[in-house]
Amino acid sequence: MNKRVFQLTNVGKCFMLLAVCALLPATVFAKDNKKKGQKQEEVVAETTTAQVVDETPVITEECITNVSLFSESAKNKQYADAVEPWYSVYNTCPNTSVAIYAYGPKIIAWQLSQANSEEEKAKLRNLLMEVYDKRIKYFGDNAKYPTPYILGQKALDYCDYFTDDSLKLPAYQWLKESVEGMGTRSSLEVIGKFAELSNVLYKANPEQYGEQYIADYGKVSDLLNTMSADPANKYAAYAKQRKDYIDNIFAISGAADCGKLDELYASVVNNSLQDLDMLIKIMKLYHRVDCAESSVYFTAAEASHKLKPTEESAAGCAKMCLKKEDYRGAIEYYEEATNYAETDDAKANYQYLIAYIYGSNIKNYPLSRQYARKSLEYKPDQGRCYMLIGSLYASSKPYDDAVMNKTVFWAACDKFAKAKQVDPSCAEEAQRLINTYSQYFPTTEEIFFNAGNGLVKGKAFTVGGWIGETTVCR
Repeated sequence: MNKRVFQLTNVGKCFMLLAVCALLPATVFAKDNKKKGQKQEEVVAETTTAQVVDETPVITEECITNVSLFSESAKNKQYADAVEPWYSVYNTCPNTSVAIYAYGPKIIAWQLSQANSEEEKAKLRNLLMEVYDKRIKYFGDNAKYPTPYILGQKALDYCDYFTDDSLKLPAYQWLKESVEGMGTRSSLEVIGKFAELSNVLYKANPEQYGEQYIADYGKVSDLLNTMSADPANKYAAYAKQRKDYIDNIFAISGAADCGKLDELYASVVNNSLQDLDMLIKIMKLYHRVDCAESSVYFTAAEASHKLKPTEESAAGCAKMCLKKEDYRGAIEYYEEATNYAETDDAKANYQYLIAYIYGSNIKNYPLSRQYARKSLEYKPDQGRCYMLIGSLYASSKPYDDAVMNKTVFWAACDKFAKAKQVDPSCAEEAQRLINTYSQYFPTTEEIFFNAGNGLVKGKAFTVGGWIGETTVCR
């Protein structure tokens, strides 16, 4: 391309330099991005920020002048006027200003839109990739927009312009480096494209890319969870939306199948029994895709618990014991999980699970009720606890007399009614049980003939045996 040579008199140079100095602090943007939840790059056009590299090009007055010229033109989207001064700076003094690389992709994108031949377009696409490489060379140590950030932008443009590459493996590798390097500072566009390309590779070759896709999903999921939970992040709501979308894609991909996970991670777990970080990552993944009943998960949980007991490892070991019908062992582990848990909701859940084991598996109804009540202390609005206690009452026969044993249904229905009151989510089931068990209440005649046992219609009555619950005779 022909380059225009800018000839200036000494006086003209002075005036031009003054104008350039006034323009240097101008803010420029690397990429127009009008998508919601997307940050824009803010770059100050200065000449002293290039990192030290071998054979650093000399920055001349002409370089500084041309930076000002193409920056002003590109800022106003007058890309035709920006082309020549941009090429001049890019080819002769590429270390002059980060503005070269902030505006460069915009200028090349405009040229691509004007190009007529495939040969010309191919050259421009390759130049675009080279621009990002040079930016890394001269400005890759920028604190705000370092090399990982640049690789992310390079990958996005690769995806836009190298459409013949169906797998886009180079872009995937750049995005991976970008996400790992930028962490929660990554843009949602970069994170989303990384997840998308990982899915593309998995669908192309599940055997080769299965483990990688699952690991990538875990990484992306953790990042988006952190970003969406950060009240200071103005894109938190968009991070949540992106997370939901990626979750859906992963769920229908087939990679979340528990059997496939076991095939991928059985050997990984066995080779990582002393690697706590790896064990925890695998356990979180299994939880995320609802595969925490797997033997591989149990192995990871047990090994993790030996290295460093945590709430999650204790809960995992409890599930393992349940599967083996070791109910006492499960209770011990759930007690540990309760102690390690940081939230009342979690503590309430573990105490409820203990109550359920005592009631359903061990058949120790008094202890079952005791733990259900403990669970309610942590979270009083749990209808399931009252439902459990009511079911325990309905299954009990504390008397030797058949009629007196019917009094347990009064106490049971009281608990079902309480469940409806505190927890609307179980109202339908609670009412169904009330309708069922109220059919077995003592009849008016049976109440009359058991007045000597304390049955008086409309009066308080304390159900005997372990229940000891006061109800109303009805």
